[in-house]
Amino acid sequence: MHIAVFSQYHTNPDCPATSRHYALLAHIARTHRVTLITTRTWERQRLTQEFPWLPEGVEMRAAVVPYHNKMGVPRRALAFGQYAAYALREGLRIDKPDVIWGISTPLTAAWAAAQVARWRRIQWVFEVQDLWPSFPVAMGAVPNKWAQKQMFSVEKSLYQSARHILPLSPGMTDYIRRLGIPEEKLTTVLNGTDLDLAARATDSAIADLRQQLQLQGRRVVLYAGTFGRANNIPMLVAAAVALAAKCPEVVWLFMGHGYDEPLLREAAINHSYIRLVPPQPRHAVFTWFKLADVSVVSFLGMPVLDANSPAKLYDSLAVGTPVIITNSGWTRDLVESNKCGWYSPADNAIALAEQLRKLFEHPRQLRVAGEAGRELAANAFDRQKIAAIMQDRLEQAIT
Repeated sequence: MHIAVFSQYHTNPDCPATSRHYALLAHIARTHRVTLITTRTWERQRLTQEFPWLPEGVEMRAAVVPYHNKMGVPRRALAFGQYAAYALREGLRIDKPDVIWGISTPLTAAWAAAQVARWRRIQWVFEVQDLWPSFPVAMGAVPNKWAQKQMFSVEKSLYQSARHILPLSPGMTDYIRRLGIPEEKLTTVLNGTDLDLAARATDSAIADLRQQLQLQGRRVVLYAGTFGRANNIPMLVAAAVALAAKCPEVVWLFMGHGYDEPLLREAAINHSYIRLVPPQPRHAVFTWFKLADVSVVSFLGMPVLDANSPAKLYDSLAVGTPVIITNSGWTRDLVESNKCGWYSPADNAIALAEQLRKLFEHPRQLRVAGEAGRELAANAFDRQKIAAIMQDRLEQAIT
């Protein structure tokens, strides 16, 4: 079977990114022909050269479309449009696929996949990574009401035209279901994590990193991921300051890059207990997660963000580090029902600091929650199992 994959951003484990599709493509390419239509955005951002850029058996068509998360809305829109135009052209040039796998975000990538599927008279499967356009609209990136209406219309038409839809969280699945999409078209496939890479976070690797960072005898809180507008970084800085008075042994590590990087750089200069860590390659992040006593998965208190499927959640639990969630959605239900983390209100820095203080006073709670999280990750977050589900849905789409 020939599968054409429309994904604007391809990464591998040498990149400072989740690299979800690297694992999925590697699994599927063992038994099927795979053509990936993407861009070279991340190829230049590799931090190491340990992994092949493409999994074995994957063919690639890649456009040169500049993109980074500091771009303004007009420049981002241009990048989205440039990729969509390229994907349309290449999708009509390649050997006819048996099925198309369209991956959003952005929504324009899925739109291109749908158009090629229609023109070539084949089925397509829609993987929903984020709720677009709900997210950019909620963030104020699309103020024009007419434009919003058109984007929501396109979104629903894509759900309707897809043979099957694969949202990355139960919250996304609920949202799509409420639009009237039939249940039989929906399969929730979690973001998941790479358990083989998580196994690299050995005790000796942790000890070496702790010594390198001079963290002997210190408690560690980790935020790893994008410093974006939606991630509520100012609240985390305020929580760090509030906690310092009561728990001076605590160090906060902020690993990543993004919009609020200047804020964090200034905070690190002014406060010795806040440290800014440069982005790390995918295969190395698990050692940082295991180094931490607890990690924080934070977002603004907006309903649309409750449906998120953040990679940092899965990665943290995979190595036995419990998490504090600031979403009052499905992730809160997940960590509370499985006793592998806690909830703290999105915009309340004092509440977060107090939650952390209590946990550090009772370290056994952290250990028990971490063990529960590791067990949950092994049972439900393995990307090899997720890849098998993805492959099954793609195969079923042509029957």
